[in-house]
Amino acid sequence: MTVHPHWFLPTGGDGRTLVDRHAYSGNILDRSRRPSGVRAPDIEYLAQIAKAAEQLGFEAVLTPTGTWCEDAWLTTVALAQHTERLKFLVAFRPGVISPTLAAQMAATYQRVTRGRLLLNVVTGGDSAEQRRFGDHVGHDERYARTDEFLSVVRGVWSGRPFDFEGAHYQVEGGLTALPPDPLPEIFFGGSSAAAGPVAARHADVYLTWGETPAQVKEKTDWIRALAEREGRTVRFGIRLHTISRDSSAEAWSTANRLLDDLDADTVAAAQTALGRSESVGQQRMLALHGGSREDLEISPNLWAGVGLVRGGAGTALVGSHAEVADRIEEYHALGIEHFVLSGYPHLEEAYWFGEGVIPVLASRGLLSSPAPGGTSAGAASTDGTTAGGAAGGVPLFVAGGR
Repeated sequence: MTVHPHWFLPTGGDGRTLVDRHAYSGNILDRSRRPSGVRAPDIEYLAQIAKAAEQLGFEAVLTPTGTWCEDAWLTTVALAQHTERLKFLVAFRPGVISPTLAAQMAATYQRVTRGRLLLNVVTGGDSAEQRRFGDHVGHDERYARTDEFLSVVRGVWSGRPFDFEGAHYQVEGGLTALPPDPLPEIFFGGSSAAAGPVAARHADVYLTWGETPAQVKEKTDWIRALAEREGRTVRFGIRLHTISRDSSAEAWSTANRLLDDLDADTVAAAQTALGRSESVGQQRMLALHGGSREDLEISPNLWAGVGLVRGGAGTALVGSHAEVADRIEEYHALGIEHFVLSGYPHLEEAYWFGEGVIPVLASRGLLSSPAPGGTSAGAASTDGTTAGGAAGGVPLFVAGGR
């Protein structure tokens, strides 16, 4: 079992603060009025990140889904034309698209990109966001619908006419004439009692947000046991941010700078909004810090400061390159194979991790292939450090995100 490193595409906007820059908020798309340090999610910038991720040794990039960001399918198929090997972990919501159409789209995507599609199924934990898509189904019922959705998708991929009769979908002769080759791996997350059985029946990779190692073990043990009852084996992944530097002091200085950029009103407003989420995973993220700036290092090198203002993944690995590699190795020992990572800004942090941590992981025999590049400024030294520079801070813009 090896480590599979992945990165993130900020299709809602990017910048040098912890708050997300939404694609359709304020004037982010107007360069003349955009605040300094804020980056729109245009194809040129996203292509820079995608190319960097490919060159640095990341296997795939996760693209989010929602009304606050660009469409994941269209954006990534465009970026596939700018890259050669990089895979795209496309997030989508089952309730707003036909499962037969989704199966067909995935098959076409695989042919267009020559097999570079991974699927991230997002059932949805925010009713307000779901209603923006015209979806008024309740939390647990959404997971029941996802269960049926994925049953249809896998059935349609068989290459033979497929019938299905369920509470949410009725399909007669569903067919993808040319099934995807290879079949896209399905990544799936969810911490609620309603989510677990769906993951056990359908997920190739169960994806959790970055909780402490003890909490992650508890969750993976839960899913593993459910999958065994279904006669299946599920692999595991984790979603984290990273702040990796040449020294631990530099990394924590960067984390503290990000925290210093946040005023009390911004944190309070974000916590109020996030507290309304129906997502059990989101509530678990909030419980890691309780809205307080104190004691944010909840486990060695695991910092919960991101979750003060950001929805979804709210923790970061902070430390020297060797320390961050240590924490990845710790999670890996629990059975975590896929590490879906990100940082602010995403372009620079991709280089910090790719040039600093990936060579350390490679030297420990944790990667399936040698890290890219040679013994340049980005190569790891014996203590896992590299040379590089850091970006400065800018004022806050918009709170929210995933």
